[in-house]
Amino acid sequence: MLTCTWAPTVFQGTQVVDNTPPGVMPAGKDLHAATVGFAQTIEALGISHMLVAQRWWGSGAEIEASSLDCLAMTAYFAAQTSTLNLVTAIHPGFFQPTAIAKWGATLDRISGGRWAINVTSGWNLAEFDMYGIDALTHDERYARSAEFIEIVRGAWPGEPFSYEGRFYRAENLLLEPKPTKALEVYQGGQSPAAVDMAAQHSDWMFLNGGEPAKIVRIIEQVRAACRMTGRQVRFALYAAPLCRETDEAAWDEIDARLGRVDQTLVAKRRERVSGAEGMWEDDEDPLSALDTNEGYSSRLIGSPATVLKKIEEFQSLGVDMLHLDTRDALFRNEVLPAVIAL
Repeated sequence: MLTCTWAPTVFQGTQVVDNTPPGVMPAGKDLHAATVGFAQTIEALGISHMLVAQRWWGSGAEIEASSLDCLAMTAYFAAQTSTLNLVTAIHPGFFQPTAIAKWGATLDRISGGRWAINVTSGWNLAEFDMYGIDALTHDERYARSAEFIEIVRGAWPGEPFSYEGRFYRAENLLLEPKPTKALEVYQGGQSPAAVDMAAQHSDWMFLNGGEPAKIVRIIEQVRAACRMTGRQVRFALYAAPLCRETDEAAWDEIDARLGRVDQTLVAKRRERVSGAEGMWEDDEDPLSALDTNEGYSSRLIGSPATVLKKIEEFQSLGVDMLHLDTRDALFRNEVLPAVIAL
C-alpha cells in the first residue's frame, strides 16, 4: 500500500468546527522549518508520496486559506528530500502545458525521477475569477485538461512534438534535456467527465473520502470505462484517521466535534465547491463536514486494530494508495508502519 500526504503549504485550516485556532503563515527560517522539516519527517516515516496543492486562494473559514505556490514549493521540496515522490497539482487554464512540460522535465532531473503531475480541472470558481482565468463549464474544463495532458505526454519523450487543439497548440516542442523516466499522471474528480478523462489519459485517480460502498462504486465505473480504452487506472483514497486506544474513545471525540460544527460555514462550503460534480454531495453523511475532502467519511476511526482492518478492506476493493492526513499521533506510531508493509 502506497501512502501520500499533503505538502505543508497551507497554514490555516477550515473553521467549521468551532474553537479551531487559526494558523499563521511563517516566513524565512521559520517557514523552512515548517515546510522542509515536515517533508523530511514524513520521508523518514516511510510515506511514499507528497501532494503539493495548487491553492492560490481560500477563505480560511469554510475551506483552507490560500497557500504557497505549488511550483516554487515543489522545487524547494525536491532539493531538500531524497526519496519522497512529489506530485504537483496543476490547474489547466492557469498554466500553459508547454511551459509545464519544460518545468516538469527540469523537476524530473532535479529530483532524480521523483516528480509526477496531478491535473486538477478545478472547482474553486472564485479563484478562477480572481486570477482572470476562464473557468469554462464543468465538462469543458475536463476537455481542456485532456488537451493539457496530451501535450505534456506528447512532449515527454523528448522528440519534436506538434499539436493543434481547441484550447492549446504547440509547434515542434522539444524538451532538452529529456526527462529521465516516464510521466505519471494523477487526477481528481468523480463525475462522468472525470471518469472519461481518467479512462483515456490518467494513471491515477485521487478520490475524496467515503465508505467502501461508495468507493467501490466509483472504482467499478472507472474500470468499466477502462475496458473500452484498454487502459488501467489506479486509485488513491483520501482519509483523515482518528485513532484512539478504543473504538468508543475515538467515536466520542468524533461526536464531540460534530456537536461543534458551524452549519452556516458548512452551507457556505457547499456553495463554494459548487463548481465540482460528484463530490461533496452526500448530505446524509455528517462526517463529510469535518474535512474539506471528506476525509473522515472514510471512517478510519477507532482503535489501531479497527483502523487497520478498515484500510485492508479498502485495499481489497482496489485502493492502492492512502492519501492521509498524518496529524494523528497514534495512527502514525501504531498503524502507519503496518500500512506501509501491506
